[in-house]
Amino acid sequence: MPKAKRWQVAPRVPSLLIARFPKLHPLLVQVLYNRGMTTPEEVGTFLAPEALIGNPFQLQGMNQAVDRLRRAIRGAEAIAVYGDFDVDGVTATALLVQTLEALGAHVQPYIPHRIDEGYGLNEEALAQLKGQGVRVVVTVDCGVRSLTEVAYGTRIGLDMIVTDHHAPGDELPNAFVVVNPKQKGCRYPSKELSGAGVAFKLAQALLRADAQIPLRASVGHLTEEALFDLVALGTVADLVPLKGENRALVKLGLAQLRKSERPGIQAMIRQAALRPEVLDTGTIGYVLGPRLNAAGRLEHALMAFHLLTTEYPDEAEDLAQKLETTNRERQRLTNEMTTRAREAILPQVENERLLFVGDADFPEGIIGLVASRLSEEFYRPAIAVHCGPDESRGSARSVPEFNVVSALDECKDLLVRHGGHSMAAGFTVRNENLAELESRLREIANRALAQNELVATLDVDAEAALSEMTWDLQRGFAQLAPFGYGNREPVFVSRGVLVRDSRLVGSDHLKLLLSDGPIVWDAIAFRQGAWLSNLPPRIDIAYELEERNHNNEPRLQLKIKDLQPAKT
Repeated sequence: MPKAKRWQVAPRVPSLLIARFPKLHPLLVQVLYNRGMTTPEEVGTFLAPEALIGNPFQLQGMNQAVDRLRRAIRGAEAIAVYGDFDVDGVTATALLVQTLEALGAHVQPYIPHRIDEGYGLNEEALAQLKGQGVRVVVTVDCGVRSLTEVAYGTRIGLDMIVTDHHAPGDELPNAFVVVNPKQKGCRYPSKELSGAGVAFKLAQALLRADAQIPLRASVGHLTEEALFDLVALGTVADLVPLKGENRALVKLGLAQLRKSERPGIQAMIRQAALRPEVLDTGTIGYVLGPRLNAAGRLEHALMAFHLLTTEYPDEAEDLAQKLETTNRERQRLTNEMTTRAREAILPQVENERLLFVGDADFPEGIIGLVASRLSEEFYRPAIAVHCGPDESRGSARSVPEFNVVSALDECKDLLVRHGGHSMAAGFTVRNENLAELESRLREIANRALAQNELVATLDVDAEAALSEMTWDLQRGFAQLAPFGYGNREPVFVSRGVLVRDSRLVGSDHLKLLLSDGPIVWDAIAFRQGAWLSNLPPRIDIAYELEERNHNNEPRLQLKIKDLQPAKT
């Protein structure tokens, strides 16, 4: 049986607030209230977030970065954009390379190989770029914690422009300039931009500077809007909060994706059998993002970069097909290795607050996915490690109650390098320190989570009858999109619902017909097939309302997040 969740139902919206919005459905007002919006001005900004896209020159260091790059373009100096191998890093690399090319720059991408080089900057790559005549290196989605590597690049004569969105350590790198909204002293209001978001702000600043004082070397016309599709891909895939400017960028980016003229995106959409007009954040998170990520996990992320930047439809079709094949292999390996990891950690689950599993057979490219599956299933921070001959590389996924990158910070004396976010991080460790690292991380987790029950909490917007779920309400909810991390879809609870029919679809999904009155509802409960043989006649359900097409006919459906036997 799926592990029970705790349903946290939000307090009811005050009646005076409902009266303030007479044209809105009370449940829509409730949802807005749950997200902290209580005035017409706040609601208006949320529904039309485009005004929140900030001036890029407010970012600390932006003026210096733009001046140096424009000087490099005028002087025909070679520039390298050094990215990361995940979707955020690849899209950041693609959009900045495209911008610099449009301004007439001599620019090349550099994305490290996940297995051979690992995450972030490395000295050998910087030396190679220097030997190729590169004078300026712009990092995207990496670099702010690479103190040794940035210092090396500076020492050999490279002007290092570090753009990153990860939290800096105690010290900033010795770079020509650092552009990162999280650095101390930066007053830019949007602190949670993705790596692609920060790279876009640099591209935006370059384009605006060129509009004021054009570079004679400019060879093409590029608009900010043409980059929104790449920003949306990187922002959604990297799971940064979809609030404020991030939400605005993704909203505009989805519109751009649906009409994208990039041959690579068009080919990827065809390969995945998608309809462009229905692309949303779910499509990015579960369909497009994993395909782009598969390149860096099992092959080389440059495959994804070339797919996003190619101008040739035949090449795009070939690359999209290769990504499709690579993604299927990624799925197979993830399922196989997760099963192996699950068997290894089962004895830990009852007694440990942190799950830790290592294996030489774990492919480096999928350890993050294995850790994510374990953390989701057992609701604990989980770490999966590929054990190499001399060094091991690990990937950590966490729960909201535990900041995993802070835990790694406490163990930095044992690590070769590390970085990430509170919920996801990676590290490299010498094998002689691996056992001590495991022991210390467990100790930190046991101390930090000693008072926590460690049960997944499902935030619920309101209890409601199924009869309240209407097309008008669904159209109101659609205005709250794009949904994702930090702006979840509305969730409701209906109690005592009658189960009229149930069956298994796919490998582990429960298809239901439900009612609490004369209307019968289609419902789908993903990965909850274990309920089939134990389903009581009446259940309480927590669900999202969604629209789906059946034989080109739009219908409303309940997407069940959790279910329990009816309490009454």
